[in-house]
Amino acid sequence: MEIRKMVTIIEDIYADGEKKAERPIRRVAAVAVMKNPFAGRYEDNLDLLIDNGEELGRILGETAVEALGKDRIPESYGKAAIVGEKGEMEHAAAILHPKLGTPLRNAVGGGKAIIPSVKKVGRMGDEIDIPLHYKDAAFVRSHFDGMTISVNDAPKSDEILVAVAVTDGGRPHARVGGLKKEEAKKEDGLR
Repeated sequence: MEIRKMVTIIEDIYADGEKKAERPIRRVAAVAVMKNPFAGRYEDNLDLLIDNGEELGRILGETAVEALGKDRIPESYGKAAIVGEKGEMEHAAAILHPKLGTPLRNAVGGGKAIIPSVKKVGRMGDEIDIPLHYKDAAFVRSHFDGMTISVNDAPKSDEILVAVAVTDGGRPHARVGGLKKEEAKKEDGLR
């Protein structure tokens, strides 16, 4: 795997709307921009990208958790990829789905819920919204969220931008009902 650059984005949310948060909520995105080994050509076997996804899950997960801070506990996660124009959607799927999840879960200290994801083909500087939800129970509504990221010079046409995001809380003033974090059974990844 040939990584051109890594980017870490940290957001601290002190207020939302006209009200201060009870405590600052931190969102972190760890991003890797890598060379796409299959840019410009069709390949049946995508095992190389699948294996890259496992390594990226470890690298990006550890980077995001470290940037979150030692005194903060990861609560939400998500993943995303933008494939440059010479690639295809299946290249992003190969990185994100078969193997990236286990090392990301290890980095955040568990996680029974599915890791929400999004992927697209795009150009340098394109934005992507990384979907987020509570790592141990997907139906915890207060943690349905997202983090928008972009890297000004990525992905180039023969690259793939891969990102994971973690947070230490849900939306600052969640009040639309549903399952609360404290009520989650954390057994099946759903509730």
